[in-house]
Amino acid sequence: MAWRVSRALRHPLRKPVAEHNREAFDDAQHWLDERRLPLILDAGCGVGLSTRVLARRYPEHAVIGVDRSADRLSRKHGSLPDNALLVRADLVDFWRLALTAGWRPAQHFLLYPNPYPKAVHLKMRWHGHPVFPTILALGGQLELRSNWRLYVEEFCLALGQATGIEAVVERHVPEDECLTPFERKYHLSGQALWRCRVVLPYAPGFPPAR
Repeated sequence: MAWRVSRALRHPLRKPVAEHNREAFDDAQHWLDERRLPLILDAGCGVGLSTRVLARRYPEHAVIGVDRSADRLSRKHGSLPDNALLVRADLVDFWRLALTAGWRPAQHFLLYPNPYPKAVHLKMRWHGHPVFPTILALGGQLELRSNWRLYVEEFCLALGQATGIEAVVERHVPEDECLTPFERKYHLSGQALWRCRVVLPYAPGFPPAR
C-alpha cells in the first residue's frame, strides 16, 4: 500500500474531467454560492439518507451529497431539507474540481465505501487511489466509517504517510439515528463499526508539484 500512496504523491492525477461532471459541479457551486453557509461534503452518499440526516443535524451548514448512481439518488428517503443538495457525479472528478475551486469543507464524510476486499483491488480503495492526496488537501474534519476494520486501519496508515498526521481507528456505536442504510443494517446485526476522524489543514498545493 505504501508504494501506492508514494506514487500518488509523486504523480498527481491528470485524467481529464468529464464534461457531465463539470456541469454537475458548476450547478453545485451555484447552489452553494446562494447559501453562503459552511460546507459539509457527504462523499459517496448512496441513496442520500446520510445527506438528509446531516442537513437536519447541522441546519447552519450546507450539505452536499455526491454519488455517481442515478438509481441510488432517485430512491425516496423523505423530503430533502432546504440546506441539502444531492449531486450525481463521479467523485474522482468532483473532488478535483472542488479543490481547484477553493472549496473548504468544515466536515467531510466517507461513509461505508465499498471496501473492495480482494488484495488485487487495493487501487480501488480510496487510500490506494491516485485521488487520495486531493481528498486530504480539501482539509476540514474528515471522517471515514466502515464495518471493515482493515479498511480503516489502512486509511489511517496512508493518511499518516501522506501528511505526517497520526490518525487512530475508533470503535463507533451509533447513539442516535444511523446515517446510512448500511450503518443501520450492520449495527442491528451486531457487527462492529469502525471510524477514523481527523482534522486536516486546507492544502491546495498538496502534494507539491514535482
